[in-house]
Amino acid sequence: MLPRTTLAAPTAELRGIGLFTGAPAAVRIAPAESGGIVFTRIDRPGTRWVPATIDHIVRDLSTVGFPAGMPVRNSVLASSDGAAVILTVEHILSALVGMGVTDAVIELDGPEVPIGDGSAQAFAELIGGAGTRSLGATIQPFRPARPITVEDTRGGRIEITPLTAADAHTTYEYRLDYGPDSPLQAHAASWRTGRGGDSYQRSVAPARTFSLRAEAEAARAAGLFRNFSPRDLLVIGDDGDPIENAWRMADEPAMHKVLDLIGDLALIGRPLAAKVVATKSGHALAHEACRAALAAE
Repeated sequence: MLPRTTLAAPTAELRGIGLFTGAPAAVRIAPAESGGIVFTRIDRPGTRWVPATIDHIVRDLSTVGFPAGMPVRNSVLASSDGAAVILTVEHILSALVGMGVTDAVIELDGPEVPIGDGSAQAFAELIGGAGTRSLGATIQPFRPARPITVEDTRGGRIEITPLTAADAHTTYEYRLDYGPDSPLQAHAASWRTGRGGDSYQRSVAPARTFSLRAEAEAARAAGLFRNFSPRDLLVIGDDGDPIENAWRMADEPAMHKVLDLIGDLALIGRPLAAKVVATKSGHALAHEACRAALAAE
């Protein structure tokens, strides 16, 4: 059992624009006495809370305005009646997990969580500034009884395996490999829980989302990312370096994938107690991993 933890006070408000919608938005994280992590659209009075769980993930993104056939590049939640949609939740969920928060209400004024610089750093700083407190209760973490593996047709793979008796902390590892012709060399990154929020803030939160130049150009042609330049969000050139930008860490691409993995697997709805190894995977496969994990419980 793990202690349930929430924020000691509401965070400051963070304003920005959404990556996919380009819409202005503001977000604030408030304490919750129970209920796990939930979102609410405060710009839509009367909207019910939307739990950050896999059964609220939108599978067909064309139903919420994305170009038909576009690969899944973020995690999108919707209320059961479809009246409230919340786009790009993975970074703020990752920050909450990394900072040890199990229960919170994320108040969103707008359709999409602001992207900021593409990292989780601003969210982690909000949580750190507000502080956390124990709820005086415990939560049963998700502990897989057996190894769980999901794969896709592009070589993506996620393995979730039980912890050994000697290890009480979850490890998230990502192995990035875009192939021999990619400007990004294959590399890996990992993060282990149990080291406190400072470790997450230092090692994981600063890692930014990125696109290869060809991906960014294709997205622009589809009408996306019009409000951003390579100075705002990482675009990797044909030489393997960021265009008009610079790396924050040597393993930043793989570490951002770790960041995403933490946020996406939070959709299981409980703290994860397992070893996770992801290879060449994305959001869609992480969603399948959540479903497979819960089905095997």
